[in-house]
Amino acid sequence: MPGPTLIPGPARVEAAGNKPKLIDEYVGRVNSATGAVSVAHMRSPEGWQEPGQTPEFDEFTVVLKGMLRVEHRSGQMDVQAGQAVIAHKGEWVRYSTPGDDGAEYIAVCLPAFSLETVHRDGD
Repeated sequence: MPGPTLIPGPARVEAAGNKPKLIDEYVGRVNSATGAVSVAHMRSPEGWQEPGQTPEFDEFTVVLKGMLRVEHRSGQMDVQAGQAVIAHKGEWVRYSTPGDDGAEYIAVCLPAFSLETVHRDGD
């Protein structure tokens, strides 16, 4: 056994959406060549919105600051700092941060996020 693997820092990856959003991937396909899971730190500005998606992965999101809006087929929910949400694979969702301060959150995707399996609207 080689022992634990240190991740010395994240990789900055490009975000989808109408405004610049910071995504720092710590674990995943880009930074650690891990396909089983991805862990990323997200910082989205006020008014950010991404296209809807129907991913082939579960996404577990913990909001650290601000509020993350999650639209889904049955409506929408606002996830506040200190709360979490699970978006289930195969279900359509769209994320946005309409609040004045945007949002900061951790997203964990199982299996790892990939452009090939996120299935954004219009792709």
